[in-house]
Amino acid sequence: MRGLLDPKMDFVFKNIFGSEKHPNILISFLNATLKPKDLITEVEIKNTDLNKGYIEDKFSRLDVKATTSNNEIINIEIQLKNEYNMIKRSLYYWSKLYSEQLNEGEDYSLLKRTICINILNFKYLKTRMFHSVYRMKEIHTNEELSDIQEIHFIEIPKLEDGSDEKDMLVAWIEFLKNPESEKVRSLEMSVDEI
Repeated sequence: MRGLLDPKMDFVFKNIFGSEKHPNILISFLNATLKPKDLITEVEIKNTDLNKGYIEDKFSRLDVKATTSNNEIINIEIQLKNEYNMIKRSLYYWSKLYSEQLNEGEDYSLLKRTICINILNFKYLKTRMFHSVYRMKEIHTNEELSDIQEIHFIEIPKLEDGSDEKDMLVAWIEFLKNPESEKVRSLEMSVDEI
């Protein structure tokens, strides 16, 4: 008997979290990750190809791209191996998502909050936390310039045993880590999306 396919494999991940048939899964994951004041109630899954402005521009395809009921543009990437480029890659994807929102003559006020979520199956950042969130801030006062840019890094190996499984993000990372574990089997009984 075979086990489940690894949900960290990009095509499996896309079919779980980027499925138009089951948007409640993506909604649950986004609410768990972003912890918004106003819960996300709807998502629209988008084409994952990033527009090219010029023929010689780099072609990019995202793992999951969506807009939320909170008027946000979301990109989720899953990365199994460390290619030592995740920060620059994430900033590049973020900038493409942000810049492709406006056409010539449109007002900057139409720009939406743009969020990139990177799920890494390796340790990457210096922090010990498994979930780190970055925004643009003034370096001396820590004053936030804007929340229009937000980049998340979720490092699966940094999730500690004994983390609070009532936290939905912990539950989702446990699922990604090992969907057949005893922890996940018990979560299946109480969390519909899992």
